Amino acid sequence: MKKPANTSALSHYDAQGQARMVDVSAKLSTKRMAKAHAFVKLSKAVLKALPDNPKGDPLETAKLAGIMAAKRTSELIPMCHPLPLSHVQVDARVEKGGVRIEASASTTGPTGVEMEALTAASVAALTVYDMTKALDKSIEITDLYLLEKTGGKSGDYKRPRKKS
Repeated sequence: MKKPANTSALSHYDAQGQARMVDVSAKLSTKRMAKAHAFVKLSKAVLKALPDNPKGDPLETAKLAGIMAAKRTSELIPMCHPLPLSHVQVDARVEKGGVRIEASASTTGPTGVEMEALTAASVAALTVYDMTKALDKSIEITDLYLLEKTGGKSGDYKRPRKKS
């Protein structure tokens, strides 16, 4: 496999450019939190049909799926560490044009929970898609991104708000 360019800035590569899991054994455990966002674009017809979905309530099912996914992130993303999550919350709300999903994860540990929050948001969005796809095949999942994170050596991060 070809060595990726500029691997020195990427912690998941060793000096020879080989993929590796970062050793966090020497890092102190600190409180860490991350929030992520996703949006599921739905047609007016699908939004109107949400309360009567024959498969059940897509929003409640999405919340559960997101929580379950966050807990299994290290099984899905190769370089993620298994983390003892102390809290995961997934909110899904109907808005004009679709369903907005926000997911948060927290732990006290040696590494962050950004991937757990992003995994929760993405799987929740996929679950909304799965439960509504019979009504419309043109559903889009957009705007998957980190909203904020706290803790750790790199410090806090808060995504700048978009200017309207």
